[in-house]
Amino acid sequence: MTHLNRRKFIKSTAAISAVTIVSPGIAFGSKANSAIRMGIIGCGGRGTAVISTMSEQTNIQIVAMADLFRDKLDASKIRLDAANREKGFPEIDTSATYVGSKSYLQLLDHKDVDAVLISSPAYTHADYMVAAADAGKHVYCEKPVSPDVAGCRKMERVGARYDKKLSMTIGFQIRYATPYVQMVERIHRGDIGKILSAQLYYLAGRTGVRETQGTSYDEMRIRNQYLFHALSGGTLLDQSIHMLDVCNWALGEHPESAIGTGGVDESQTLGDTWKHFQVAYEYPSTNVLVQATQYGSQWGGVCARFIGTEGTAEAYYTGGVFISGKNEWDSGIIRCADSDPTEEQRRKGAYLSSLYDADQNKGSAFIRSIETGNYLNDTFSGVESTLAAIMGREAAMSGEKVMWDNLRQSSLRLDPNLNLGQFDPR
Repeated sequence: MTHLNRRKFIKSTAAISAVTIVSPGIAFGSKANSAIRMGIIGCGGRGTAVISTMSEQTNIQIVAMADLFRDKLDASKIRLDAANREKGFPEIDTSATYVGSKSYLQLLDHKDVDAVLISSPAYTHADYMVAAADAGKHVYCEKPVSPDVAGCRKMERVGARYDKKLSMTIGFQIRYATPYVQMVERIHRGDIGKILSAQLYYLAGRTGVRETQGTSYDEMRIRNQYLFHALSGGTLLDQSIHMLDVCNWALGEHPESAIGTGGVDESQTLGDTWKHFQVAYEYPSTNVLVQATQYGSQWGGVCARFIGTEGTAEAYYTGGVFISGKNEWDSGIIRCADSDPTEEQRRKGAYLSSLYDADQNKGSAFIRSIETGNYLNDTFSGVESTLAAIMGREAAMSGEKVMWDNLRQSSLRLDPNLNLGQFDPR
């Protein structure tokens, strides 16, 4: 099995952060002839938003779509057709819109597709990534890599097989958010000294239940994927994984072990995912505490805090990104997240969210890598962050200490037990 080289990882991350986005209009004489032709697999809200932002920021043409469900595809097509028209491209041909369990394979067989966005449920990610790479397509795959270890190992193998041959990137867009990039650069150069401890939290509200009256049990589960363990992997893999990814990035290493507790949301009427976790990780250099919730009626916030001998670095989705201590620094993100910005802050164009440019920078870097042939490959770091989340989940749910090496060597696989053929067009 391929293992991540630490120096290579940190060096490549720094290189990615330094990518210069060049206007396609400058780089190419003909916009239409030079456009990267994109397909989307999984046409829900997240995927539609990501490829729409990509369309706004880069020279792509959306040429194909695939989804298990017709209604998801049709709703997304309205928005994506508009994105194409805005750039002078034709609407997506109905013959290139595919529905059903084999729709992703039909899209990958489309000769005009250069690259794909995989934004289908997590249980599909590893298999779809393998199929896309084998079809010669560049791939942007949403996180997590997989809900289980077996999928992570598949992703590692495909990452090694097509390294420097295709762009293969995972949707950890925070690594492209300017405030986070600046903070991590300062951590790496020693601005907070030796890191003594890290505290991470992702406190989200309860996951709503989508009404699926009159549908099959399988369809009900898929449309409520985040409530089912084998489909999504649970909240640590759905949301808190972003903070674990930031932690791995900042420390330049992965955890060695984890112990944890957690449980379900007693008020939740559907599903089997645990909705709160408290996990203590041991990293080679320090200890990390993680709190994750996905219950209650209110949003609680997101934070990564690194406590060092010379200062403390803190990053919030809303609430600022800054360093306190010997080498004070502030990203400029407004800290008063619970109040409206002042008139002066409005005039300066200050941002409330630290993720204001994350999606656009990530999408632009992906497309630019294809245009230049300087292909991205962050499958290995994506696998590490996913395994870290799986390790915390398994430690909490088993009540036992889980070791990194034991987890990697395990054959843990979550079987969603779905009959997808029932969704094929008749």
